[in-house]
Amino acid sequence: MARVYVSAVIDAPVGQVWDKARDFNGHHAWHPIIADSHIEDGLRSDTVGCVRNFGLKPGGRLREQLVSFSDRERSYTYTILESPLPLTDYVATFRLTEVTEGNRTFGEWWADFDCWPEDLPTLREQVGRNTFAAGFRALADLCRAGVTAPAATPAPP
Repeated sequence: MARVYVSAVIDAPVGQVWDKARDFNGHHAWHPIIADSHIEDGLRSDTVGCVRNFGLKPGGRLREQLVSFSDRERSYTYTILESPLPLTDYVATFRLTEVTEGNRTFGEWWADFDCWPEDLPTLREQVGRNTFAAGFRALADLCRAGVTAPAATPAPP
């Protein structure tokens, strides 16, 4: 099993960063490679078990299922159900922690998955640098600009 781990320090309070990142369906508003996203079956985006279906700007679609969510821990874990990437058994966690000195945020994003050994270098680049690291940079830019990410989309009545 392979692991990709990325961490970052964001120069903004943890509550501000979490407000922008907590919406499991809101990553298209801040992540540079996400084109569009919706939650299937009308569930709320913080409902464990909900499935987000999203497109990538370079092309391709993914379906990911939320397997845990905690406002208290400022974290969520999800698994890939369908992906154009050559990997299986993918489980990722996104977590933010307060850095008390300087009122900043420590972010961690990691994934464990299976793949063929020859695919691992490319996947480390795609998942680590192009997804996780790019996401942290985008969140830092969003916080620096003071832009508010859209609120979670409520489930239809």
